[in-house]
Amino acid sequence: MVTLIDLEIAHLGRVMSASMTGDLAGPILPAAYWRLRLHRLLDSQHLTNAQLRSLDLLLLRLDELEAQASNSTAAGIAISMS
Repeated sequence: MVTLIDLEIAHLGRVMSASMTGDLAGPILPAAYWRLRLHRLLDSQHLTNAQLRSLDLLLLRLDELEAQASNSTAAGIAISMS
């Protein structure tokens, strides 16, 4: 049985990476936005183990995406200063 939480987790899994990748101006929505949405789901009652694992994986993925965005911003600053 697919629940509303399952649908929300799947949606976040699809759109979060694309939003964090963004364009030349940077992420479309910041990591703080995605982290808030993920933590709101974690605060839900009666999450299954599978849902908890999926949310944990999304938080880890968000950390990776945030680090990549930070590294590319730092690289862009270094290039513009040269």
